Amino acid sequence: MQWTSAVSSEPDLDHALDALERELKPAFGNGPADLAVVFVSPHHQEDYRRIPAQVQQRFGPRVLIGCSAAGVIGGGREFEQQPALSLTLASLPGVQLRPFQLIDRDLPDLDAGPQQWIDLIGAAPQPPVHFLLLADPATFDPRTLLMGLDFAYPGGAKIGGLASAPQGNALFLGQATLDDGAVGLALGGNIAVDTVVAQGCRPIGQPMTITRCEEHFLLELDHRPAVEVLVELYHRLEPEDQELLNHGLQLGIASSELQQDFAHGDFLIRNVMRIGRDPDFIAIGDHLRQGQTVQFHLRDARTAAEDLALMLQRYHTRPASTPLAGALLFTCTGRGQYLFERPNHDSDMFRQQVGALPLAGFFCGGEIGQVGAATYLHGYTSSFGIFRPLHA
Repeated sequence: MQWTSAVSSEPDLDHALDALERELKPAFGNGPADLAVVFVSPHHQEDYRRIPAQVQQRFGPRVLIGCSAAGVIGGGREFEQQPALSLTLASLPGVQLRPFQLIDRDLPDLDAGPQQWIDLIGAAPQPPVHFLLLADPATFDPRTLLMGLDFAYPGGAKIGGLASAPQGNALFLGQATLDDGAVGLALGGNIAVDTVVAQGCRPIGQPMTITRCEEHFLLELDHRPAVEVLVELYHRLEPEDQELLNHGLQLGIASSELQQDFAHGDFLIRNVMRIGRDPDFIAIGDHLRQGQTVQFHLRDARTAAEDLALMLQRYHTRPASTPLAGALLFTCTGRGQYLFERPNHDSDMFRQQVGALPLAGFFCGGEIGQVGAATYLHGYTSSFGIFRPLHA
């Protein structure tokens, strides 16, 4: 298995592709790639429809997938708010690739059995099948798809994100440029995809149980008014965390209700949208259920950096049975220079903690990644997919 990645900041598409060809072909050789992954900034919007055919003509990939984005990552470097075209080529011997295109009305009902999802994708669930998913946020909500894929393909990783060009996104599949829906790629056979999801938060207080809620309104925790619990927690915090709570408060929802003890990374992070008084409520950016275990969290640049370092360290110390080949990073548009005040923060940390793998990706309008046994659509998150052969 071989991966290579590069990025060009040339504003002219043909010049950008010339530069990529000069860089990638010596590293990859003259043979056709099995997979090409393309991410492009909106500066190339006038050429969106030319990109798949041009990549196909120059590099001849068996499968091409990609999308537009506010910022792109390639060759381990991050390009935000500037012209950029990222191209990754991969040789994947023994790997079955099944590209697919979806619109909302294609999806089975959530009450449907797993076979309907398998028929939709067209890939048998064994051995484990992994998924790369890209969607247009204006026309496709991926959450139903993620639940269906978890149901039908429980052993596989699901990674990806929502295209994020400010105006008019493009999705690429094969030689087609699409304006709506979602595109995906099922990968089976001799491939493993490891995932690392860093949500950029740290917990405060203690885990508690929701004893009363209504849809996305949190009303009671451990049989006490939720706002009262939060005010009490606020007064126990250090002054710097009190300040952070005023604009960086999140709620973590336990990814498994079967656990007794919870560690860092065991919670799905959701925004605290509003705190109301008379009546008292805390509005959360997700539907809640009575009996869920939750814990308040805080988010800022320092916390996000520490969280990413911890999650990557955990991955690095977990031995892989086969050599790592390449990686894709799906990170939020709210991270990058906006949060860390310097470029390449997440890419640099990946290289320091995991190694100098070919790394590509983009800045998303929503990131797809696994927490616990389930896959979710996140915000303010960095979601990595790390590719290696399943068998030596």
